[in-house]
Amino acid sequence: MLLTVAIIGPAHALKGEVRLEIRTDDPEGRLTPGTALPTEPSEVGPLTVSRLRFDGQRWFAAFEQVRDRTSAEALRGVRLLVDTDEDEGDEDEESWYAYELVGLQALKVPDGAEDGDQMVLGEVIDLEPGVAQDRLVVRTPEGARVAVPFVEELVPEIDLGAGTVTIDPPGGLFPGLGQAEQTEETGSRGAQREDAE
Repeated sequence: MLLTVAIIGPAHALKGEVRLEIRTDDPEGRLTPGTALPTEPSEVGPLTVSRLRFDGQRWFAAFEQVRDRTSAEALRGVRLLVDTDEDEGDEDEESWYAYELVGLQALKVPDGAEDGDQMVLGEVIDLEPGVAQDRLVVRTPEGARVAVPFVEELVPEIDLGAGTVTIDPPGGLFPGLGQAEQTEETGSRGAQREDAE
C-alpha cells in the first residue's frame, strides 16, 4: 500500500532544496538519504533523497534528480510516497492517514439523546501536522476553513465505512455555532440545566 510521507513545498535556496510538509511520525527513517521514493503524480519520480535536514521548525530535503531552484519549484505539490505493509496499520488502530480522512463528511455530535439528523459541519479537506497535535481542516458549506485540534475529546468518532467524522466543537470554533467558551457563564450552563431537570 502506498502512503504519503511528505508533500513537497516551495523551493528553498538555489541548489534544489525544497521545504517538506511531513505526513509521517518518522521523517528521518522514511526519508533517509539514499532512499528512492515513488511520487504522485508518478511520472515525476521516483525521487532519491540526497539530503534531509530539520531547522528546529521545518523539514527540508534535496533530491539527486533535482539540481537547481527552477527544477525544485516545479516539484511543488508533489507527494512523496512509501510502500508499506498492510500489517503496519495494526500496530495502532487509532492512527489515521490524511488520505483516509480527506473527503469525509464532518458531522456535529447530536445535542439530544435521540438519534436525529446530525448537523453537517462541512467536509474534511486536510490533516495539518502540528507541534502539540495535528489539526483536522474542515471546509464549511459556506466555504470557511476551520482547523479542529485532532484529539479524541473534539473528534470522538471516525467511521470510514459511513464516510463520516463526528466532531464535538467548543462554542465559537465553527462560524455561527455557539459563543466562544471564555466566560464562566458558558461553563455554568450544564449546571443550570441539571438544576432545571
